[in-house]
Amino acid sequence: MVSTMGARAASAILALLLLSSWSLMAVMAYQGRSGMEGRGKRDEEEAPGSPEGRGLFILSRSKKVLKTDSGEVRLVMGYRYRGNPSPMHIGFITMEPNTLYIPQYIDASLILFVRTGEAKVGYIHKNKLVEKRLKSGHINAIPAGSSFYVVNSGKSERLHIICSIDTLESIEYGAFPQSFYIGGGVLPRSVLSGFDASTLSAALNVSSDQLEMIMKSQRGGPIIRLNSEAADQPDYLSSIKKLQERMTQEEEIDSDDDDEAKQEELDDLWTWRCLLNSLLGKGDCRVQRKRGLVHSPESYNLYDTKPSYQNDYGYSIAIDKHDYSALRHSNLGVYLVNLEAGAMLSPHVNPTATEYGIVLRGSGTIQVAFPNGTAAMNAEVSEGDVFWIPRYFPFCQIASNGAPLEFFGFTTSARKNRPQFLVGASSLLHSMRGPELAAAFGVSEEQLERLVKAQREAVILPTSPHRGMEENGKEKRKADQVLVMKRGLFA
Repeated sequence: MVSTMGARAASAILALLLLSSWSLMAVMAYQGRSGMEGRGKRDEEEAPGSPEGRGLFILSRSKKVLKTDSGEVRLVMGYRYRGNPSPMHIGFITMEPNTLYIPQYIDASLILFVRTGEAKVGYIHKNKLVEKRLKSGHINAIPAGSSFYVVNSGKSERLHIICSIDTLESIEYGAFPQSFYIGGGVLPRSVLSGFDASTLSAALNVSSDQLEMIMKSQRGGPIIRLNSEAADQPDYLSSIKKLQERMTQEEEIDSDDDDEAKQEELDDLWTWRCLLNSLLGKGDCRVQRKRGLVHSPESYNLYDTKPSYQNDYGYSIAIDKHDYSALRHSNLGVYLVNLEAGAMLSPHVNPTATEYGIVLRGSGTIQVAFPNGTAAMNAEVSEGDVFWIPRYFPFCQIASNGAPLEFFGFTTSARKNRPQFLVGASSLLHSMRGPELAAAFGVSEEQLERLVKAQREAVILPTSPHRGMEENGKEKRKADQVLVMKRGLFA
């Protein structure tokens, strides 16, 4: 009898183990099918970069990568999901008046957006120095590996730049970008310092004393002041000037000489001379030498652009590679949305790109839905917040009742983005209304028709029903009104 009871107990334990195993396999299988939707509230609260449960799609993990008396650079890390690196980080550059972010190149592509202030940006394009003077609203692309510098050319205003950091070409995909400083000294060290002194002296054709003078003068950090009030700055600029004078002693090339190697060597020498001239305020390189004229993509000002879509409740602007050719290389899009107080950017889906956004002013709410129809996030946002929306995930932005909400950002595709709006006069519900959609909702066609046609606005909607009724009472809109969406984000 004891033996029988033992056998029964063993059988029961075995059955429980099998049941537990099957249950675990079922849960794992469901999670594998459902992806992020199966993660639920736990991940929303524990998501990296989302402390205190602000929301799965709010990027809060930031790092101050440099700070000097003249400015600072802060990076916001993109979200890392299931071990996959983020394709993009967001950078914030702040510079005091009359300061320089010294020449460097980094292992990532950048798109600079001037939030406030004025900047002079110099960068190498086709082995020539190009200079752009940027004002508030301007965007400018800098390819990975292209040497560049930034000057706050304003006399009294701080310069604030927001930039995308595309990690596709980084040394370590998804990691923070690595700076390689061309200029420098003791702090930061120039990449030239990594070579043996005798090798560098021979390469530059200067004495060891001349080399030491220029390589050990700069101690102010990556962002330095350009005016004469900085105690250690004159020595640095003096050293640069002496090297610049040395480089101007180039040999004359016979006009009949077609030797391309010599011409390329001279062009490279001219490029460095031009870079130093620019830092010393010697004027535009393109004026100094006609051979140096390079046709580079012009900068693009978002604030001077006609909205892609606009109505009484706000407007949106979207820029793709057809509007700004420099976006072809980076394969990124740029957008700007302004919602009036209490207005909503209708629930929609981006079928071709992931979206990153930065709140420029105002406050509001961002709502995101999981594929299984549950709420993924309902988070309040305000100025300075950074968010991201994965491709295919439905979402909407709502401005608070107190003030407009303005946000700017990037999409991970330079192609024309055609979001699918789920609600509104130009939505999927409106286009697909019929017996099939009515059956899917379990209602009659008449009921579906009333539901879909109740909202007369498109894309940017009022959230107050009374406000919408008042507007409809003032001016009755034609039922067959055609909404013209010219291009870009809402094309």
